Amino acid sequence: MTTPMQQLSPLRNTTQAEEPEALAEEQLRHFGIDPRGEYGQTLLRLTRSLYEAQAGTAELWRITTATLGRLDRGDRIAYFNAKRFVSFQLAKILDTLQNPLRSTYQSISVREHGFACKGAYPLFDNVAAIFSSTPVITRTATYLFACTEWVEDAFKGREPLLEIYSRLLNPTSISLANHMVDLEAGPMAGQYLAWNFNSGMAAIDGVLAHLVGARDVVLASRNVYGGTYQLLHDWYGKKSNLDLAIEWFDGFDGAAFAAALAATRKKYASRLAEGRRIYVYLESPCNPHGNVLDVPEISRLAHREGSLVICDATVGTPFLQPVLRRADPAERPDFVIHSYTKDLCGSGTTTAGVVIARNERMFLPKGESATIDGPDGRPETIPWDETLFWNVYYVKGAFLDADKAFEVLSGLRTFESRVLQKGINTLVLARALDRHPDINVHSPAAEGHPNAPLRERLMYLGLPAPLFTIDFEGGGGHPPVPRESFKRFFDWLEPAVGLQVSLGQTNTIALCPALTSHSELSAQALAEAGIAPTTIRISVGLEDPRVLIAHFLKAAELTIEPAVPGFCAGFPTGEEIDRLYRGIYLEYHRRFIDAQPDFAELAT
Repeated sequence: MTTPMQQLSPLRNTTQAEEPEALAEEQLRHFGIDPRGEYGQTLLRLTRSLYEAQAGTAELWRITTATLGRLDRGDRIAYFNAKRFVSFQLAKILDTLQNPLRSTYQSISVREHGFACKGAYPLFDNVAAIFSSTPVITRTATYLFACTEWVEDAFKGREPLLEIYSRLLNPTSISLANHMVDLEAGPMAGQYLAWNFNSGMAAIDGVLAHLVGARDVVLASRNVYGGTYQLLHDWYGKKSNLDLAIEWFDGFDGAAFAAALAATRKKYASRLAEGRRIYVYLESPCNPHGNVLDVPEISRLAHREGSLVICDATVGTPFLQPVLRRADPAERPDFVIHSYTKDLCGSGTTTAGVVIARNERMFLPKGESATIDGPDGRPETIPWDETLFWNVYYVKGAFLDADKAFEVLSGLRTFESRVLQKGINTLVLARALDRHPDINVHSPAAEGHPNAPLRERLMYLGLPAPLFTIDFEGGGGHPPVPRESFKRFFDWLEPAVGLQVSLGQTNTIALCPALTSHSELSAQALAEAGIAPTTIRISVGLEDPRVLIAHFLKAAELTIEPAVPGFCAGFPTGEEIDRLYRGIYLEYHRRFIDAQPDFAELAT
């Protein structure tokens, strides 16, 4: 095991030197510098001080880790700013070093014919970029490396400073991944690591490719994105691929899941006897209806049986449903997926995804292993080549590029305020439409909906995800709306409602899942998922929801009313909608204010 000072040496893996003076002298000899001359003596002093600084920085890291939890806020602020200024001092030293380095470079290179093809030398003028107020967009395919032993360590995963190649690592994308862990895991962030992918589907495929083997079993929640269904059912479940057994469970709570898990274990007992495993795949809140699963209880039950849990938490975001902040680790999913494309970015301008999991499941340096508590609480040893990075990420090439990462980072600045507003808008829109006897609203935002108690208990402030469905299939003595009238109504939703695929943008958008997002499902699978021919999925935006209701009313007057006389009389009156709007806005903004910490807590 090398010491912190030896880590700074160009001979870090072979050096026998241990003290700053010996390490500095060895470094000068390695680069052919005579330590007896004026130049050598000066460089020796500088190099020796760097080794001493490295030892001091390592000790500072140790002390910070050991004492941070018991420091009061004043000390934490003081220590942060003291270390922050040291960062500037170290950068200033590096910036000053650029002057003699540049002069030496110019004495070698600028007189050469064809010098222009080299481009600007990357070390020059980049130091100030460290202090950009936003992460720098690092547009590069490859990186300089320091020396032979350092790059050897980089390829073993032992030197994070050298990112080697942007198919693997890129500073902008790493900045996003680290920030996302902070948002999702909060106080538990130190336990987790994230890897970014080029899309949400790439993230889902990355986790599945990492975990499942031939003839394993996946038990999945019924309502998932259509692309996820297709990936599981048509690729992983295909006999010529991995021949996974795919089972779907209905219901939202632990009891429904426990019954499904017991039935699955019984059905596939022969596979389990062969050593195959059951993996649990959840999507919560669900696409397209927005139903909330009891992720903590389902995770606890799955872990008790030794199953790992994957949760696509895209629709809820870490703001509404922070699934990794549960105090009990058994109640947290093992892998959390987000499509950045949706509310996290928010603008609809990029596609990107992320996977978050325990550090030990995501990355270990080559040759190392780690023993952690497995899903059932028993010790589990994870070798380096069974981490997601080496097993999938390193070889698949789905890494998120710098420009996309920067777009997501920019969107994340405002996602919490956007999702708060959208959740409130969803309550207004869903409850207003639910008062119409001929419109069936499928949303836990609707009063009396069977999923509403879980929404109140598990979602922040009791807010719904900004996604739900309606249909015009009739019921309760009411006939369905004729198909041709429905089609005309849907086609008249523009411009108030954007007719677009995807979700999570700033504007309200809608689609017919049976024809678009869930078209991969068979007729039977659509029926089992509660998706009818007239189902409309509404992804709620930031508009005044009353504008949307007014447009729905006018579109219905022109398209449905002629075929179903009296249909428009079923909408609430304007006065009722205004009361609903004001009441919900006041109630949930009060909840938001009441949920904020007192000043005394902030000052502690």
